[in-house]
Amino acid sequence: MSKLSLVILCGGKGKRLGNLTSQLPKPLLNVGKNSFLEVLIQYYQKYDFEKIYLLAGYKGKKIEQKFHLKSFNFINCEVIIEKKPLDTAGCLSLLKNKIKNDFLLINGDSYVEYNFNKFIKKKKLVNYKILLTNSKIYSQNKKLINLDIKHSRIFYNIKSKKFNSGVYYFSKKILKIIPNNSSTSLEKNIIPEKIKNQSLYADFTNKFFIDIGTKKNFYLAKKLLIRRIKKPAIFLDRDGVLNHDFGYIKKIKDFIWKKNTLKALKFLNNKNYYIFIITNQSGIGRGYYSENQFIKLHKNLKKNLSIKKIFIDDVKYCPHHPIFGKGKYKIKCNCRKPGNKMILDIMKKWNIDKKKSFMIGDKATDEKCAKKSKLDFYYAKDDLFKQLKKIIN
Repeated sequence: MSKLSLVILCGGKGKRLGNLTSQLPKPLLNVGKNSFLEVLIQYYQKYDFEKIYLLAGYKGKKIEQKFHLKSFNFINCEVIIEKKPLDTAGCLSLLKNKIKNDFLLINGDSYVEYNFNKFIKKKKLVNYKILLTNSKIYSQNKKLINLDIKHSRIFYNIKSKKFNSGVYYFSKKILKIIPNNSSTSLEKNIIPEKIKNQSLYADFTNKFFIDIGTKKNFYLAKKLLIRRIKKPAIFLDRDGVLNHDFGYIKKIKDFIWKKNTLKALKFLNNKNYYIFIITNQSGIGRGYYSENQFIKLHKNLKKNLSIKKIFIDDVKYCPHHPIFGKGKYKIKCNCRKPGNKMILDIMKKWNIDKKKSFMIGDKATDEKCAKKSKLDFYYAKDDLFKQLKKIIN
């Protein structure tokens, strides 16, 4: 998936939301501690995307201020603001000089759970793909409803309750058929034509789906989605816990997983835990390797894990050292363990069930960090999988 980008449509005015969007664009409405858009990005950032593009319009500057040039689990984000309303397809023309590969496109007002590794798996001759759902919770805006699937292709069926979830896989070829600087609709202009000529493929999910297109659904999302995304978390030190600690690892060839670590991470995914890595990386501050080298290593890890359908939600690292750090890295900070800023930052942004969360490390500094964060702490065993089964089960 590493060459695949994620594109999120954020341009609509949200007229049906009335005064709720008088000051904010629809994707920035809060559902709990985060905006809806932040919740979406948190859900997708565990995947191995090359880049995130946010296509903004109405009050786009507010989206730009919050997300432009930020990084989410090592995925860089770029906000592009349309100068006039271009609708759901026309805005894609702004990507013509940006995207060089295929992309996953999602609506910025819809949340759907699915195995997206499966959805985006490239098959021969499949250039356009849509995800259908049959949830009762949607805005009933009469766009692309009564859809069905036969031989993986999509067709209209008046008896079908399946409809467009707002998730698409598109080859970059689609950009060639979208006119520049012209208002064009995916739902009215592009997709119906693809259905007609039988070039649109589809998957189906009956898992959780909700959109925030109306006031009723927005308030429902605030209840249902917050419950849905509140999960226990495990905070893992890296070197000596997940991999053998050979000291200042900077290359992927030197990163050797400990016994059953991959099995342990898969176990945590299946148990519906958030997985966060928090690691001191003073090797950066000491000048042994750069932040770019560290990020490159983790991007490679993310790619390799994604192939095995294993996902880590986020990675936080401290590059500082109060004594041996060089230049800007020679500071006494709160992020270097036993400081707990990395954990506090995660807890501030994610909906975590703290009572069921815990930390595993291999040093006294890890234990102190956990205690400061009021988390249960366990010293790492040789077999992380066996250890987790005892803790969680």
